[in-house]
Amino acid sequence: MIVQLHADSPIPPFEQLRQQIANAVSTGAIEPGDRLPTVRQLATDLGIAAGTVQRAYQALVDQGVLESRGRRGTRVAAEPTGAASDDHAARLEVLAQAFVAQASRLVTDEAAVVQAVRHAWRQTAGG
Repeated sequence: MIVQLHADSPIPPFEQLRQQIANAVSTGAIEPGDRLPTVRQLATDLGIAAGTVQRAYQALVDQGVLESRGRRGTRVAAEPTGAASDDHAARLEVLAQAFVAQASRLVTDEAAVVQAVRHAWRQTAGG
């Protein structure tokens, strides 16, 4: 799993980490059942405090994106059965947060971001 934290970002490191892991799950870059690095290992790899990684992991467990299996590690949660609208809303929220985090590095004008999303929607969904 490749994660890059940006020290100059206004987004706190735990949130950057949470967003990147959630995005990797939602795009299929990491799949249900895949094991994530231990808190200690990822903290060492990224040069951050273990509590920062733990906070991001716990937020994702709370959202149902990850499952904590104690000594057996943290894994990507299995796909829920059925197409619950709550699951779709949660996935959409994760994607939106990841997009906004990236877009905010390019522009600070909310209207420009909204316009770009509308344009992309029309191009992709024919809306």
